[in-house]
Amino acid sequence: MALLLRGLCQYKTPAVSFLFRSISSVYQSGLTMTSSSRILPEIVKPTRDLREYRGIELANMMKVLLISDPSTDISAAALCVAAGSMHDPKELPGLAHFCEHMLFLGTKMFPAENEYSRYLAEHGGYSNAFTAQDHTCYYFDVSPDALNGALLRFAQFFISPLFTPTMTEREVNAVNSEHEKNIPNDTWRMHQLEVILANPNHSYCNFATGNRDTLWNIPQEKSIDVRGALMRYYESSYSANLMNLIILGKENLDELQSMVESMFSGVVNSNNEMPKWPENPYGDSEVQYRVNTVPIKDIRHLKVIFPIPDHSENYKCMSDGYLSHLIGHEGPGSLLALLKKRHLANNLAAGGVSLSRGNTVFKLDIELTPDGLKQVDDVILYVFQYLQLLRDSGPKAWIWEETIKIAKIMFEFQDKIRPQLYVAGLSSELHKVSMEDALSHGLQSAQYNPELITSVLDKMTPDNCLIIVSAKEFEPEMNLKEPYYGIDYSRQKIEPELIKKWSERMSSDSHGMSIPTPNEFIPEALDLKPRDTNNGIIPRLLRDEEYSRLWYLQDNEFHLPKGVVRAEIYSPLAYLDPLNANLTAMCVSLLKDLLTEKVYAATLADLHMGISNTKYGLELLFKGYDDKLHNLLKIVLEKITDFVDEVEPSRFDMAKDVMVRGLKNWADDQPYIHSLFYLDYLLFEKKISYAERLEQIDEVTLENVKKFFEKFLRTLKFDILVCGNFTADDALELADTFESYFNKKSKPLPTSELIRHREVKIPPGGNFIFKVDHRSSVSSCATILFQTGLQSSRENVIVELIECNFNHFDLISLP
Repeated sequence: MALLLRGLCQYKTPAVSFLFRSISSVYQSGLTMTSSSRILPEIVKPTRDLREYRGIELANMMKVLLISDPSTDISAAALCVAAGSMHDPKELPGLAHFCEHMLFLGTKMFPAENEYSRYLAEHGGYSNAFTAQDHTCYYFDVSPDALNGALLRFAQFFISPLFTPTMTEREVNAVNSEHEKNIPNDTWRMHQLEVILANPNHSYCNFATGNRDTLWNIPQEKSIDVRGALMRYYESSYSANLMNLIILGKENLDELQSMVESMFSGVVNSNNEMPKWPENPYGDSEVQYRVNTVPIKDIRHLKVIFPIPDHSENYKCMSDGYLSHLIGHEGPGSLLALLKKRHLANNLAAGGVSLSRGNTVFKLDIELTPDGLKQVDDVILYVFQYLQLLRDSGPKAWIWEETIKIAKIMFEFQDKIRPQLYVAGLSSELHKVSMEDALSHGLQSAQYNPELITSVLDKMTPDNCLIIVSAKEFEPEMNLKEPYYGIDYSRQKIEPELIKKWSERMSSDSHGMSIPTPNEFIPEALDLKPRDTNNGIIPRLLRDEEYSRLWYLQDNEFHLPKGVVRAEIYSPLAYLDPLNANLTAMCVSLLKDLLTEKVYAATLADLHMGISNTKYGLELLFKGYDDKLHNLLKIVLEKITDFVDEVEPSRFDMAKDVMVRGLKNWADDQPYIHSLFYLDYLLFEKKISYAERLEQIDEVTLENVKKFFEKFLRTLKFDILVCGNFTADDALELADTFESYFNKKSKPLPTSELIRHREVKIPPGGNFIFKVDHRSSVSSCATILFQTGLQSSRENVIVELIECNFNHFDLISLP
């Protein structure tokens, strides 16, 4: 159970009392047969999708999307109600989130508090939920044969929850623990800062998570009945006409519809109006401010927030997506390319964000370098100059058509998503789009509307933005403190002279910035290759030579025009000692930085590249549409073999700054991350700590990086896996390409140096404990390891069964 950082919603009081709901629920017993469901328009789906879909509206006006998949090995369901933290009464912040927790703790039909979780655990299932600003989503998965029983228990959440009084305080403590876990998390802290900087009279400004003070201590002092308020909130907000239900099962559509009608028709419909907030929480009184804040970790970020027109009802026009594509672009001529060239930024993200139904903002988040922090006003000026470039250029139909073309390809050839995540995402989406567009988001009938694009751009100006800068360097000047997270910050009105300067200089110079060129990585050949004779699921060895081994498997299951190429490059130098571990990591960082502009267009076309350092060397990953994958592979391999000569000293300094801060910031990672690290540190034959790497950081110089990588390339060995829409000849050609780029500088690594690290064996009857303090988190974590010996298929299955049994235990938070 969790609280989502961004969502949507409102507070409303209907006429039906909680008593009436309870009496009605008992009368219906949760099982009401009905045949008055209304069939909704046919749902647009990919032509290759073999699942069957049906949208219906029950007699109580609950919208339901049924998905029949006879081949599924797990069923799932999700229900999303249009009520969230923005419905919280002002005197009880976090009530919606608290309600989410309490619904899991028993119903009239199934009063045992762990009945729902017990049933799911016994049938290989799992459940969770989250509360967002304007909606709350509950979801689960379960073995297909157990879907009926799971749905029966799930439906009672929304018909006859008990809200057991004896469990109220305990669950308040669970909410409080969740909040305390988030306190040292900079993502949560930044979100909360944005919330308190909004209009204090707007529902968006609520403290969404809640804690023991807001849900227990203060209400008791004020004689507020929390359980009574909880039941009133549930009654006023959980109306069937504000609910979307998604069910995926192996049953046919008629069987699924019958299950839904019998189990969910008992949910009361209070005929609530769908809540909307047309007033943006960032109005005239909230913009034209600069806010400085101090993070927990040593990070430097600039965030620019523009309140913009809400075009969510015109989702088929995708105006915000057009601008996100251009402003967040990372290729040549982009805003990020300029900021990197000026040594002002490392990364940039941009996009429209729906805060709740009816209001939207556009955000830019820029990771600053030390120089960027010192020259933040110049960075902001470059942002406005790029926005002015877009205004002067005007919306381009070909750019919009290109993004739609890519989106349609991705829609048609999408990978299957885990059922649980699939239904949870769809249930939230149905509050934004029509049932027929639930899967496609209107792609098949997308409409180019340059006026909408222009209307958003016109609001992205110096006099209509909120600026937040986050850095450790601001600590001495902080004079304000946020009450729930203890966030230190300062807030000052932006000087009119600075706004005037930005406005006057927007059109003065584009500094080489430009709109992107057409994307050369969009796939054209989307047919399946001739079938291979091997129909198994185990890759076969095509080549085993002194220099490399090649494994190959053609996709015989999903039949998509996609492929994966994974290569592990072995070198004993990579993890020889803390210094070499740093040098290997630095090489990877510099490579990624140099490749960004060259490969970003491929990423947009759903063709991805990854480089990572491992204990054994480097790992390369290429995945996506196979048509242009070979082209991407060549670009990356060429850069790897020649990159040391292209690294600029300034970019090296920026990369080292990121590395040093990353090594130091590890101390503030979540306790569970520390727990897992120390488990490896104690058991692995070789595990280098962050502290050991920091001790050697001064030796990480550009000269040493160049010398190291030249030595790294001298002796190597490759393991290459090619799978997907490739023939055996394709695989051999890809392997030849690998070798052609490396064999000029490398020779085969001797077999004696191909050493795999081992794990320490705990002696029979051994019982050991390791404790360590955390410097910033008030939460704790315990990790317990039971060694079961060498892996085998039988042992792995037994371990998985034991793991399932552990799911029977409920984890509770104590004060």
